[in-house]
Amino acid sequence: MTPGGRRTGTGHCGKTDKVRAAVCFAGAFSIYSHRRLRTDRAAGLPMRDVIPVKILLISPNLSITPSPVYPIGLDYVAGAISPRHEVQIADLNEKTGLEGMKDAIRAYDPDVIGLSLRNIDNLDAFATKSYSSDYRRVAAAIRQTTGAKIILGGSGFTIFPSELMEALDADYGIAGDGEQLTLLLDALAACGDASSIPGVWIGGSPCARLPGATNRSFRRHFDVNSPHVRYYLRRGGIFNLQTKRGCPYRCIYCTYPHIDGGTLRFSDPDEVAQDALTLQQAGAKYLFITDSTFNCHTGHSLEVAKAFIRAHLSVPWGAFFAPFKAKANYYDIMAEAGLTHVEFGTESLCDSVLSAYGKPFRTEDVFHAHEQAADAGLHIAHYLLLGGPGEDEKTLKKTLENAETLEKAVLIPFCGMRIYPHTPIHAIAIQEGQIARNRNLLEPVFYSSPALNLKTAMESVARCAAGRPHWIPCGGNEESGRVVSRLHAHGHSGPLWEHLIPGKPGTPQTGRTGRDAEADEGPFH
Repeated sequence: MTPGGRRTGTGHCGKTDKVRAAVCFAGAFSIYSHRRLRTDRAAGLPMRDVIPVKILLISPNLSITPSPVYPIGLDYVAGAISPRHEVQIADLNEKTGLEGMKDAIRAYDPDVIGLSLRNIDNLDAFATKSYSSDYRRVAAAIRQTTGAKIILGGSGFTIFPSELMEALDADYGIAGDGEQLTLLLDALAACGDASSIPGVWIGGSPCARLPGATNRSFRRHFDVNSPHVRYYLRRGGIFNLQTKRGCPYRCIYCTYPHIDGGTLRFSDPDEVAQDALTLQQAGAKYLFITDSTFNCHTGHSLEVAKAFIRAHLSVPWGAFFAPFKAKANYYDIMAEAGLTHVEFGTESLCDSVLSAYGKPFRTEDVFHAHEQAADAGLHIAHYLLLGGPGEDEKTLKKTLENAETLEKAVLIPFCGMRIYPHTPIHAIAIQEGQIARNRNLLEPVFYSSPALNLKTAMESVARCAAGRPHWIPCGGNEESGRVVSRLHAHGHSGPLWEHLIPGKPGTPQTGRTGRDAEADEGPFH
C-alpha cells in the first residue's frame, strides 16, 4: 500500500453492481455481525458501535539487490488509520520468508491483512525476474493461516488492479493512495457501501476503479521499536523519505503520473525535516528521497534543503534528479543540506531519442547539470534506458560516446523498455503491432525499437562496461547484492556505488576483470 494516486473517479458500476457491493459489504466481516445498533445524537441517525479492528500490514518484498528497500508506504498507511484500530507492520525480509510471516499472523491474529505490492518485476529484459508468482505464494500462505480478509494495495497494484485481484483472489484492493484504507475500514465497520470510495476494488466485482487520492495531509507513522525497523538499521541503515507526490512530466515509459497523479502534492518542508530528524535519531545512516523527481519543483526542493539546514540534519542523503540546468548555487545548497548522491534519470544522450521518450530536457542540459553537481562535490550516477522508440545503432553509438565524456560518474544502462499499461509506450507498442491490445502485461514484456535489436544494444553496452567497474549494466546482479550486504555488515552505509567512480578511494583499477574486482569487494562487481 504505497502512497500514490490523484484521480478520484468512481468507476463505471451499474446500479445492480452497487446493490450487490452493498450486500457484499454488509456481510463482509463476522467481527461486525454482533455489534449493537445505537443512535448518533448529533446526527440523529442510527449507526453501529465501532469495534476496534486489528490490521496487519505486510510488505512481501524479498529483493535485497543492491540493498533492501524500507517499505515507507506502510508507514503512511499506518499513520492514516484511525487510532481506535490496532495496526502492526510485518516485513518478509525481517520475518525471513513465508514461515516467519505465518508465525506473525498466528501470533497477532488480525481481522484484516493489507498486502503492499510495490514492484511487479526487476525491469531487466535479459535477466527478467517477475514477482507475481511470489505474491501468489504469499497470498496462498495467508489463506492457509487465517480467515482474515486480504486487501491489496501499493504502486504495483495500482498499475495492475484487475489482474492482481484475480491472481491473488483478494477480497478488496486500493488503487492509488494507500491512506484510503481508513475509509474502507470505516465502511466495513458500519456494514456500509464502500463502492463509492475512490480507488477501492471489490473481489468478484467488474467495476473499473480509477486510482484514489487522499485529501488529508500525509502523516507518517514511524515506530523505532518495530522489529522491521531494527532489521533495516542492522543492514546498512538506509531509510527513505518523501517530500511530495505526483509527477508533472509525461515520459513515455513512466507509471508515476498514473500512480501518483500528474499534479504535485507537497509536504511541508519543516515536517519533512522533522521526519528526517526522527530517522536520524533512530539510527539511520543514509536517507533516500523517494519522490519521482526531487527537483521537478525547484522552489520546493530548495525549501526542503533549507529546512534540513535549519534542523541541523547530519545524516547524508540522495535522490533522483532530472538533469536540468539549475540556478548557479542550487547544488551547493543541496550539498550544504547533506546531499551526497545525485542519481540522474538521463535515459539517453541523443536529442532525437530524448524527444521520442518525451523527456523535458536535452543533452546540453545533462552536461550542464552534471558539471554543476560535480562542482558541488557530489557523487553522480546516470541511468540510461536504451532501445526505446527512435533508437537505432547510430543513436545508441552517440549515447555511449557521450557517456564516456561524463567524468567522475557511475553509468547504469538498461536495455529494453518495460511496457506498462496507462503509459504512452503501451499505445506505441500496440500501434506498431508489438503487442495485442488485450495483452496481459502482468508478466514482463519489453518494447524493442524496430531499428535496433536489443541483443545488439546489450552487446555494445557490455563492450563499454568490460573491465570498467563504474559501468553497471542493469543496476547490478544478485552477487552485487551479496557484496553490498557484506559491506553494510562491516559498517559501510549508503548506496556505495561512489566507490566505483574512477579516481575515488577504493575504486578497483580500470582494466581489471569483474572477477578480479569482485575479489577486492568492489560493491557491484
